[in-house]
Amino acid sequence: MSEALALNAVTKRFGGFAALEDVDFRIRRGEVHALLGENGAGKSTLMNVACGLYAPDEGTLAFDGAPVALSGTREAVDRGVGMVHQHFKLVPAFSVLDNIKLFNPGRPTAEIAEQARTFATRMGFELDLNARAGALPVAEQQRLEILKVLVAGAKIVILDEPTAVLAPQEGLALMELIRSLADDGAAVVLVTHKLHEALNHSDRITVLRQGRVIAETTPERMDPARLTTLIVGEQIVEQPQPSETIGERLLWMNNVELPGTAGRKGLTGLDFEVRAGEIYGFAGVAGNGQSELADVLSGLAAPTGGTVWYDGHNITRNDARQRRRDGFAVIPVDRYRYGLASRIGVADNFAVSGVLAGRYGSWLRVDRARARADAKTAIGDFDVQGVRSMGQRAGLLSGGNAQKLVIAREFQGETRVVLAHSPSRGLDVRAGAAVHDRLREARDAGAAVILISEDLDEILLLSDRIGVLSDGRLAGEFTAPVTRAEIGEAMVSHGDH
Repeated sequence: MSEALALNAVTKRFGGFAALEDVDFRIRRGEVHALLGENGAGKSTLMNVACGLYAPDEGTLAFDGAPVALSGTREAVDRGVGMVHQHFKLVPAFSVLDNIKLFNPGRPTAEIAEQARTFATRMGFELDLNARAGALPVAEQQRLEILKVLVAGAKIVILDEPTAVLAPQEGLALMELIRSLADDGAAVVLVTHKLHEALNHSDRITVLRQGRVIAETTPERMDPARLTTLIVGEQIVEQPQPSETIGERLLWMNNVELPGTAGRKGLTGLDFEVRAGEIYGFAGVAGNGQSELADVLSGLAAPTGGTVWYDGHNITRNDARQRRRDGFAVIPVDRYRYGLASRIGVADNFAVSGVLAGRYGSWLRVDRARARADAKTAIGDFDVQGVRSMGQRAGLLSGGNAQKLVIAREFQGETRVVLAHSPSRGLDVRAGAAVHDRLREARDAGAAVILISEDLDEILLLSDRIGVLSDGRLAGEFTAPVTRAEIGEAMVSHGDH
C-alpha cells in the first residue's frame, strides 16, 4: 500500500512544553491506522499538524512522497485531508445543510444534499438537513461533523474520537463505514481511547506517550492488557467493587413525564429510587430518555408530570442552584459545552460552585485569593495535569484533565447526590479509572450516585443496581452482578409495557 501522507521527525512546542518530539507517522491508502495514547499524549496535536492547523517547529510532511509545507487547513483539504475534530467546529445558528455547504464551497446545493443523505443512510441514521445545528443532540452533531468531511471527498480521513458520543450500535455502524472507506482506497486514521476499536477495526496501531512514539504494531500482536501497558506504562485492570453499606432511599421519582426534543423519546412515567451508599446505573440505547432524565435530576428542566423527591422533600420545581445547595454534584455529558467555560481560567471555573454556595463570599465581593488557593490544592489532589497557571484557559486542557477539573469542582464540600452522565466518555484508560475511583469514593462516603451511560461495560463495572431505560421508562431493573445478556434482553423487549 502506498503512503498517502508521511510525517517525518515532527516536533511541536507550545512555549517551553514539547507536545510532540521527533515523531514519525505514516498514513497508507487502503488501511485504517489507529493512533492511541493517554489524554495529553500528543495525538490531537499530531493530527492537527497533518491537517494544516498547526505548522511543525521541526520535521516535514510529504504527500505521495513529495515534501509539502502546508499553508493552512484549506490547502490540506484541497490535498484530500479531512479531519473530524473531537470538539465540534459547527456554526450553531446555521442549518445542517448550511454547515455542510460551508465546508464544501462552490458546489451545487442539491448535489451536497444528495451526498449527505447517501452517507447518512450508509451510517444508519437519518438527519434533518433543515434542522438548526445547535439544536441537535450531541450525537447528531458528531454525525454532522463526519458528514462534512465525507461529502468533501476526503481521501485521507482523520477521525479524532469519532465514537465518543455515539451509542454502541451507532459506533459499530461507523466502524463499518470506516472500513468501507479504506476498502475504497482511503487512508483512515482512527484516534481513539477505545481499545476494542483499535483491536477489531484497524490494520496498524501506533502508540504515543508524552509526545513520543512508543510502539508501532498490529492488532494481531496485541491484546487489551498488553496495549494498555504500552499506552500508560503500567497494567490497569478495573474490577467491580460492590458497595459494602447501602442505606435508606435518598432520591426517588414517581411517574415523571417530560417530552423529548429533536426526535428523542422523553420520559413517559418513570419510577425509580436510589439509596445512599449505592451507584444506580441507567443502561439503554441512546435517545430513550437519558438526556431528559439528566435534565430533570440536575434541575435544568421541570417535569410536565410526576414528582421528584429528595430526602423526604418534594424538589420537583427546585432549580439547579437550589439542588447544588442541597448537595447535588453534576458531571455533565459534554464537559466543554456544559461543564466548563472554556475561555475563562482554570481557577475561575473551579470556583463557580463555591461562589454559588457562598464559600467565597458574595458575587459582589469574591475572595479570589482563597478560591485560587483551593483550586490549586484540588488540582493536585485530583491530578489535573497540563495546568501551567491558575489563569490558564480551561479550554486548553485535554479531555481527561478537563473532566478531572469538573469532578474536582463538583466534589467540593458535602456531596449527597452525584449525577454522572457518561463520565468517562472520550477518556483514556488511566483517566477513566480515576473517574471511576472518585465515583466509588463518593458512594462509599454515603452519597447516592446516579450513573447514566451508553457504555454497558461502564454500567456493569460500577453499578450496584441497574435500570434499563427504554421509551422513557424502566424496562427492567437488576441487582449486580448481572450479565450483558440479561441487560440486552431488557433493552430489546422494552419491558413488555
